[in-house]
Amino acid sequence: MDATNDILFGKWHELKGQVRQQWGKLTDDDFTQLSGKTEELSGILQQRYGYDKAKADAEINNWLSKHT
Repeated sequence: MDATNDILFGKWHELKGQVRQQWGKLTDDDFTQLSGKTEELSGILQQRYGYDKAKADAEINNWLSKHT
């Protein structure tokens, strides 16, 4: 997930609002913690949505392929 990590990190300020729309259960504290890192986003999606790691990573990759 290195390539997607670079994309999300590089465009975090542009994509943050869209991430918030996609995953509405994320809190303001979650967004403060994230800073555009896919590993952290994956972990938070696992917590908030009950995804396993593979599902969270797939969700992120699918979302990024549509928005970048």
